[in-house]
Amino acid sequence: MSDRVSARISSVPKSLPRRALASLVLWFDAWAVDPREGEDPRRIDWARVVPFLLLHASCLLVLVVGWSWTAVVFAAGFYALRMFAITAFYHRYFSHRAFQTSRALQLCFALLGATAVQRGPLWWAAHHRAHHRYSDAEGDVHSPDREGFWWSHVGWILARVNFRTRTELIPDFARYPELRFLDRFDSLVPLLMIPAIFGLGEGLAAFGLGGGGFQLLVWGFSISTIALYHLTFCVNSVAHRIGSRRFDTNDSSRNNLVLSLFTLGEGWHNNHHHYPNSARQGFYWWEVDASYYALRALASVGLIWGLRPVPARVLEHGRRR
Repeated sequence: MSDRVSARISSVPKSLPRRALASLVLWFDAWAVDPREGEDPRRIDWARVVPFLLLHASCLLVLVVGWSWTAVVFAAGFYALRMFAITAFYHRYFSHRAFQTSRALQLCFALLGATAVQRGPLWWAAHHRAHHRYSDAEGDVHSPDREGFWWSHVGWILARVNFRTRTELIPDFARYPELRFLDRFDSLVPLLMIPAIFGLGEGLAAFGLGGGGFQLLVWGFSISTIALYHLTFCVNSVAHRIGSRRFDTNDSSRNNLVLSLFTLGEGWHNNHHHYPNSARQGFYWWEVDASYYALRALASVGLIWGLRPVPARVLEHGRRR
């Protein structure tokens, strides 16, 4: 944020209006200066997370707009596409550098990942790197062992302490100005996506497909995004509570087949924590990893390359378990 805007906010008294103004600015500029010093950094900033809460509430509009096969199929397809962008690129690429790609495709999938409304790629990947560095120990941003299930599932996202993008943890990608812009103005892509989905719904309805723009918006944006939220969040919470452990890691990570099916392979969490650098998280042929299959398809046409494999020693160690 510019010094002029920052100075204006700082001039507002430390009161409810000042906090509300700071939250409003942060809705649009995630790198703005937050002047609320002296407050508990772990408190949930309810004013700033109003859009998050409203998005949940908007799912109830399904009672008004109804449903159609067009809306349901679009919601499911858009969910799968955005989940792939999160799992394959926000996670395996930006967080772990498990493969390589061009700068152009890097930006394309960063934009697609931004449609998942899970903040920018730098924010997402930096916090995930911190999770691996301190997994289930002091410094882990979302450990259910240390902070409880609901904190690990969603509370950590809403707290002020985790709002800042920790660029010091991701200098390799923070050097790209287009990624810094996308991360700073992370609400821009979702805001542009809303009228686009509405317009698509109106266009489909004109051909007798679906119930119009509002119906497609509720299913394709609200319901699809909320499903995407909580199934992604389950990797932080459920995958440290329910499932099996093939490898003895220094955390409580677990493998969960059901979660893997819904998250395109992210549920093989114990595998991943044992060897996080691989592009593949389902280490064996019977461990379904849809994101890895899609990455192999992209590699076959030259859009990505250098997929990091699971070392033979890791596979052999796992088979003996």
